[in-house]
Amino acid sequence: MDKEPITVSGLQKLREELEEIKNVKRPKIIAAIAEARGHGDLKENAEYHAAKEQQAQTESRALEINDVIARANIIDITKIENTGKVVFGSTVTVKDLDKGNKNSFKIVGKDEADVSKNLIYFKSPMGKSLIGKQDKDLVSVTTPSGKKNYEIIKVEYI
Repeated sequence: MDKEPITVSGLQKLREELEEIKNVKRPKIIAAIAEARGHGDLKENAEYHAAKEQQAQTESRALEINDVIARANIIDITKIENTGKVVFGSTVTVKDLDKGNKNSFKIVGKDEADVSKNLIYFKSPMGKSLIGKQDKDLVSVTTPSGKKNYEIIKVEYI
């Protein structure tokens, strides 16, 4: 069972999702199954089958979250001395050398990654190319749309 790095906020979000499953989703699904059973013949009862499928998906997600929490190696970036090096949990501001625009990314674990929120998985092409680099370093990333070149502008441990 490999430890999986996760940020403090990422772990908190998973715990909140698990509480939501336990306290809100499960009771609703149980009620929906009970109501659907009351409608008679279960073989042709679409509501019953939909509720049972939703129950299976919800329980699967709860097991997945429990597994991640059990394997979590919590990295609190605020407790690490900032040496200017990109590490797991750090927030990196880069300048796209081709387009000139700037972007900030937080390097996170698999369960936290969300490109739309600039949360980059540390094993993604972008994450791998940034980890270990320093402030002012030039970075080249091979993406599906071609090679991109960046300069690291700032590394924060926030």
